[in-house]
Amino acid sequence: MQPPTYRTPGPGGSLATYWLDLAWRSVATADTLRQRAANMAEHEAAGMPPLLHFESEQIADGHDHEPPCNYRLLRVTRCGSDALERHVRKGAAPVMVVDPRAGHGPGIGGFKRDSEVGMALLEGHPVYFVVFDPEPVDGQTLGAVVRTLAVFIDLLATRHRGQRPIVYGNCQGGWALMLALSHCRHRAALAVLNGSPLSYWAGERGVNPMRLLGGFTGGVWPAHWISDLGGGTFDGAWLVQNFEALRPEGVFRKYDTLFAQPDAERERFLEFERWWNGFYFIGGQEMLAIARDLFVGNLLADGKVVVDEHCQADLTSVRTPLVIFSSYGDNITPPHQALGWLPAVYPSTQALVEAGQRIVYLTHHEVGHLGIFVSAGVARREHRAILHHAQAIERLPPGLYEMLLLDGPAADSAPQARFEARRVEELQFDPEPAGFENVRAMSDHLERAYSQWVSPAVKAVVPPGSARSWRAAHPMRASRMLWSEKVSPALAWLPWLNDCLEGLEAADPKRADNPWYRLERSGADAVAQAWTSWRTLRDLWAEWAFDQAYAAWPSFKDARSGESS
Repeated sequence: MQPPTYRTPGPGGSLATYWLDLAWRSVATADTLRQRAANMAEHEAAGMPPLLHFESEQIADGHDHEPPCNYRLLRVTRCGSDALERHVRKGAAPVMVVDPRAGHGPGIGGFKRDSEVGMALLEGHPVYFVVFDPEPVDGQTLGAVVRTLAVFIDLLATRHRGQRPIVYGNCQGGWALMLALSHCRHRAALAVLNGSPLSYWAGERGVNPMRLLGGFTGGVWPAHWISDLGGGTFDGAWLVQNFEALRPEGVFRKYDTLFAQPDAERERFLEFERWWNGFYFIGGQEMLAIARDLFVGNLLADGKVVVDEHCQADLTSVRTPLVIFSSYGDNITPPHQALGWLPAVYPSTQALVEAGQRIVYLTHHEVGHLGIFVSAGVARREHRAILHHAQAIERLPPGLYEMLLLDGPAADSAPQARFEARRVEELQFDPEPAGFENVRAMSDHLERAYSQWVSPAVKAVVPPGSARSWRAAHPMRASRMLWSEKVSPALAWLPWLNDCLEGLEAADPKRADNPWYRLERSGADAVAQAWTSWRTLRDLWAEWAFDQAYAAWPSFKDARSGESS
C-alpha cells in the first residue's frame, strides 16, 4: 500500500495537508508582521503623512494663525480612478470632515472610496478634510485647536459665497467641533457627530469601563507625568494601548484572522495597520486640559470649559442643527456618552424647542467604534443617508428627532429616512452617576500636588533628547518593530522561505474542508471566548471596585452643599 501523502485523501492525508498548510500560514503570517514593521518605519521616515484614498491640496495652515496649532485644511480634488469628484454640484454646501486626534494620525474618514469623504462626493458636495501634523506646536493648547477649527469653518463659508459648511466630526473631532461651534457662537449648516463623547461619565454598567479609568489611575496627573517624560508632549501610543486593552479578544481576533487566512487577509491587515500604528503626539498642556476638563472633569455640559480668555464653551449657545450618530456596539463612545448630555443641557423638550435647536440622533445596534468611521457598509448606508437628507434635517422644526432609515428604491441609491419626534425626557442616560464627582475632587488634589512638587523635579532630571528613547521603547512601538529585519536580521529570510513553501504548493486552497483545520478554528474560537469571559469579569470587577472606592461615599458636591447650607 502506498503511504499517504499530503495530497492523498483520508485522515493521514488530511493531517499531512494540514501540517504543510500550517507551516505556510505560520511563515506567511510572520512575513506579514515583518512587512508591517517595514511599512511602519517607512511611514515614520516619510513624516507620517495623512493616509487618504483621495488626492488633495492644502488651502489653510494652522501654523499661520494666532495662537498657532498643527492643524491644516485640505481640499479633496480627485478620487483616483473612481472619479467621484464628477458628482460635485455647483452651489452645494461644502463638507468639512474632521478626523479624531486620539493617538492615531488622520485619514480614517477618507480611508477608502466607500467612506465619509467618498459618500460626500457621491452626494455632490465639495469636500474638505482637516488633518494634523504628527508633532504639536510648542506650547499648543486646546484653545488654539478650537479657534483654528472655528477659523476653518468661517473660511469655507467665505470660499463658498456665504454657504455654511456641513461639518463632520469623528470621535474627538466631534467634540472639538462642538467646542468650536460654541466658541463665540460660530455657525455651520449642519454638524454631524460620529461616535463623539460629550457626556464623559455616562455609560452602561459592566459594558463601558473606560469611563472608570480615572478612578484607578488617580485622575489626570499620569497624563501630566507622561508629558513631562516626553519633553512637553504626550505620546498618543498610550491612548492606542488603552483602546487595545479595552477589548483584548478583538486584538486576539485580529491576529488570529490573519493567521487563519493570510492569503486573503494580508493586504487588508497591512492597510489598516499602517494607520493604526501611526502614533501621533498631543501637546502636554492640550492633553492636560482634555483630561481635566472633559474626561475626568465632565465640565462641558455645565458650560465650564474655558476655551481661551475670550470665550467659554456653552452648549446652549450652539445653534447649528446637530446629527448624533452612535452605536450600542461601541464600547468607547456608547449612546450614553453621545446623548447623555442632552438632559443636562436641556432639562425638558420644551427647553430644547424654546432654544430653537434641532437635534437628530441615529443609532446602530452592533457596529463597533472604528466601524462607525471605517466600515464601508456604514458609509454606504448611514453616512450617505445623513448627507443625502441634510437639507431636510436643517428644515425640521426645533426639537429632538430620531432618524430611522429605510432601504432606497435601488441598491445604489441613498436610503430613505423618516424623522420621528422624541422627547428629551425619554432619554434614560444618567449623565452624572455616583462616584465620579469624588474622582474629580481626588484628581484635582493629586494634580495640584504633582504640579507643585513632582513635575519640576521630573523636568529637571529628564535629560534633553531622552523623549525619543522613551518613544522607541513604548510597548506599542517595540512590539511591532521587533519584527523588523533591522532589529532581527534573521527575519530577512522570511520572504524567501515563503516563496519556497508556495513553490511546494504548501498552502491548501481547500483548508476550510480539512477536519484538522476546523479543529484548529474551534480551538481559536474557544480562546477568543475565554478572553471575552475574562474581559467581562474584569469589567464587572472594575465596576464593583469603583463603587466601593468612590460611589459608596458621600459625593464631594453634596458635602460642599451641606457645608454651605
